Amino acid sequence: QVQPVEAGGGLVQPGGSLRLSCAASGRTFRWNVMAWYRQAPGNEREIVATINWNGGITTYTDYVKGRFTISRDSAKNTEYLQMNSLKPEDTAIYYCNTRGAPAYSWGQGTQVTVSS
Repeated sequence: QVQPVEAGGGLVQPGGSLRLSCAASGRTFRWNVMAWYRQAPGNEREIVATINWNGGITTYTDYVKGRFTISRDSAKNTEYLQMNSLKPEDTAIYYCNTRGAPAYSWGQGTQVTVSS
């Protein structure tokens, strides 16, 4: 089954920044609202941000507003998550998929660890 490919995670100190990317295939990506999700150890997967098909409408969960920015490049079938002012509580595996019922199989995700 088709899976998105997430990349860009790593270990960063509190206050640092990372830029995640997600490459996904074709028509599903192009015409759907895409989202970033995250799952911390022991927690359920939760949605972090969404972006509509042309990038004109974005939403963020309250705890990342003002710190994270979601964007997409439809020509490259890729979405991004710029994460600034990272906090230890942002530590999680980050995934991308469509909003709501996932249209893709879940990928491996990319690990983000915020620690001093």
